[in-house]
Amino acid sequence: MRDSAPSPAAPAGEQAPGKASEKAPGDPLVLHVLGARPNFVKAAPVVRALDALGVRQGIVHTGQHYDALMSDVFFADLGLPEPVANLGVGSGSHARQTAALLTGLEEVVLEHGPALVVVYGDVNSTLAAILVCAKLQIPTAHVEAGLRSFDRGMPEEVNRVVTDALSDILFATSPDALSHLSDEGVDPSRVHLVGNPMIDSLFSALDRLDPAPVRTRLGLPERYGVATLHRPANVDDPAAAKELVDAVLQVSERLPIVVPIHPRGRERLAAAGLVTGGNLLIVDPLGYVDFLSLVRGASLVVTDSGGVQEETTMLGVPCLTVRPNTERPVTVTHGTNRLVTPDLLPAAADKALADGAATPSGELPPLWDGKAGPRIARVIVSWLKGENLSPASQAVPPKSL
Repeated sequence: MRDSAPSPAAPAGEQAPGKASEKAPGDPLVLHVLGARPNFVKAAPVVRALDALGVRQGIVHTGQHYDALMSDVFFADLGLPEPVANLGVGSGSHARQTAALLTGLEEVVLEHGPALVVVYGDVNSTLAAILVCAKLQIPTAHVEAGLRSFDRGMPEEVNRVVTDALSDILFATSPDALSHLSDEGVDPSRVHLVGNPMIDSLFSALDRLDPAPVRTRLGLPERYGVATLHRPANVDDPAAAKELVDAVLQVSERLPIVVPIHPRGRERLAAAGLVTGGNLLIVDPLGYVDFLSLVRGASLVVTDSGGVQEETTMLGVPCLTVRPNTERPVTVTHGTNRLVTPDLLPAAADKALADGAATPSGELPPLWDGKAGPRIARVIVSWLKGENLSPASQAVPPKSL
């Protein structure tokens, strides 16, 4: 495993200040809109870095992920401050959820009057916040801009494209994202290559990622695998879910597999045979530290999640992503990730278990060094001061960032 991470400015579990009321009322306000657990992981380093620079800020929790295991424990694990608003929108169809988000976010934005709204990733909360701010002419920044799977059948891909088209400041995590934004005609002066704040959070938590306690609690042997499955293409269609579950069951014949199951698709996956028994263990969603501890000790991870592809790359754990494409190709070229189809999953698992987690290029993704949060914060502070920002269309940002 790759443990040579830089020391963070503050541990992830330390409570970060940053309630809007704690700064001078006349200071410009930065609002962070968060809706799902990957957003929390990406935002924590940015919130911490902005607070260190004295920026007045607040978090709006939309409640897209709403139960304690999907949100509350992540706030605690990551040291995020209490939100200034919690919309509690919950689940629902894309249309119903987005409509509720639009209504709730408009009220919050009008009430707080932010100078800048920062959004993260590609969930419906991100899309809704960008639309609300565009209509109200409130500037926005998108963290994780430029990622593309080029599959418009993924709801997240639509969210990414719309969000980047309307954002005023775009923070890219990898060089390929710069190319995508350039191809779409985005002004390079709006784009900054800053690295990946999700990796900042991982580095901050690294000394707390101990697989042994979680493994013992779950009754797992030293050699085990982890699976996370929730994407609509894999879960919503009963035939597709059945094919995927059958493949995972075959992998479980090689080694025990633990599946922290997302509420989305739980019933469909259970109907397809994804239930505890034999070498398969189904558990409720885990907190940030517990989940990454489990991943850190795994011999293999099977996933359809974006963030897990990145985290396994940095932890040096073999990852098989059951999707035809990925918006994170750098995890394949510079990481331990491989794309597979369900029918090829068992054979791919055999190969991954035999080969281990060699990185094809021998190099980790550029700027995934645990310092993305401070880079983002410095750009935001310069923007708030009205300073001219140099274009970041180059492969590496200026040293001053």
